[in-house]
Amino acid sequence: MTWAPQLGLAMFVAMVVLMVLRMPISAAMFIPGLIGYWLITDSASTLNFLKGSAVARLTVYELSVIPLFLLMGQFATQGGLSRDLFNAAAAWVGHVRGGLAMASVLSAGAFGAVCGSSVATSATITQVAYPEMRRHGYKGRLSTASLAAGGTLGILIPPSVPLVVYAILTEQNIAKLFAAAIVPGILALMGYLLVIGLYARARPDMAPLTPALPWPEKWTALIKIWPILGIFLAVFGGIYGGLFSPTEGAGVGAVLTLVVGLFKRDLKLSGLQTALLSTAETTAMVFLIFLGADMMNATLALTEMPKMVASWVSGLPVAPLAIVAAVLVLYIALGCVMDELSMLLLTIPVIFPAVMALELWGLSYELKALWFGILVLMTVSFGLIAPPVGLNVYVVNNLARDVPMSETYKGLVPFLVWDIGRLLVLLMVPSLSLWLVGVLFQL
Repeated sequence: MTWAPQLGLAMFVAMVVLMVLRMPISAAMFIPGLIGYWLITDSASTLNFLKGSAVARLTVYELSVIPLFLLMGQFATQGGLSRDLFNAAAAWVGHVRGGLAMASVLSAGAFGAVCGSSVATSATITQVAYPEMRRHGYKGRLSTASLAAGGTLGILIPPSVPLVVYAILTEQNIAKLFAAAIVPGILALMGYLLVIGLYARARPDMAPLTPALPWPEKWTALIKIWPILGIFLAVFGGIYGGLFSPTEGAGVGAVLTLVVGLFKRDLKLSGLQTALLSTAETTAMVFLIFLGADMMNATLALTEMPKMVASWVSGLPVAPLAIVAAVLVLYIALGCVMDELSMLLLTIPVIFPAVMALELWGLSYELKALWFGILVLMTVSFGLIAPPVGLNVYVVNNLARDVPMSETYKGLVPFLVWDIGRLLVLLMVPSLSLWLVGVLFQL
C-alpha cells in the first residue's frame, strides 16, 4: 500500500491533536490506531483484532508485576515508612549545610527501593519533608526543587514500573534490567546530594544550619528503618539468589510491606482501603495505556513504518553513537509533553529495532538492549522535572502551594545540568550500567 507511510504519519499528528485537546492518552493512541487499522484492512479484520488483542495483552503473566509493585509502594506510603526514612536521614545529615534537602533526597531514594513510582515517591516524601524544611527556614526554591528531583529516584532505583514496561516490550529479563539500573540510580542520588551541597554553600540563605542531634537519637532514628532494609534485601536478595522470579518477588514485597505497616500500627483500615483503591486505579490506567498503544503499534506495523525507520536509521552516514544521542534528545523533547509510560509504549516498538541494528561499543544484542533501556530510563526521568509539564514539579507544587512553580523550575536548573552530564557519562561508559549485570549473571 503506497500511502501507508503517510497514514502512519497522519496517525501521529491525530494523536498529538487529541492530546492537546486533553483527551486521555490511552484514547488518544487508540482512536487513530483503530481508524488506521480499519482503513488498511477492513471492518471484519478490525473487529477480529479487537476481539483478541485485549485478551492477549492482559493475560501476559509478566504484567502482574506492575500492580504488585504498585501495591507494595502504596502499603509503604500508607504505612508511614516514608516518615521513618526522612527522620533517619535528617538525624544523620540534617546538621550540615543543606542537610534537610539532602535528607529528602536520601529518603526518596530509599523509598523508591520499595515503591517503583516517581509520582508516588514525590508526593509521599513531600508531605513529610517539606514542612520540616520550611520550619527550619529553608527557602521554597531549594526545598521544592530537591523534592521534585529526588522523586525521580522512585523510578531510577529498582523496582521501576517504566523499566518493567520496557522489559515486556523488548522481551528482556526484568531482573537483569533491575541490576543494570542500580549503579546509575546510585550515581543519580550521589549527584543530587552534590548539587544540593554546592547550591547551599553558594546560597547559604537558602538552607540555614540546623543543630545536630545527640548520638542516641541518631541511632534510635536509624534503628526504626530496619524494616525497609529488610524488605529490600528479601525482595532483591530472593530475586538474584534464584529463590523466586521478579513477579513473585513483587508479591513477597507487597506482603512484607503490609505486615510491617500493620505491625507498626500505622496502616489503618482507611489506609488499607486507600492503598487498594489507588493500586486498582493506577493499574487500570496503565493497562488502558497498554491497550491504546497496542492498537497504535499494530497499525504502525501494518504501515511498515518501524521497518522503514530501522532501515533509514541504519543507513545514515553518521556515527551510531550520534544516532543514539539523537534518540535521547527526542526522548527529552517528548518527556516535556508526555508521561513516561505513554512515551515508552508508543516509541519503543519503532525505535528499539532501529537502535538494535546499530553497532555500539561491540556489545552483544542482550547487553545493548539492557544498556539502551537504562539510557531511556534516565532520559525519561529527565522529563519528569523539565518544563513545561514536569509531572513531579506539578505534584510537589500542588502540596507546596506557597512556592510559585517558576521558583521550583529555577531551583531545578542545577539538577537538570547534572542529569544531562550523567546521561552523557552513561552513554560513553556502558560498563557503568552493565558491570553489576556481568557480576550477577556472568554475562
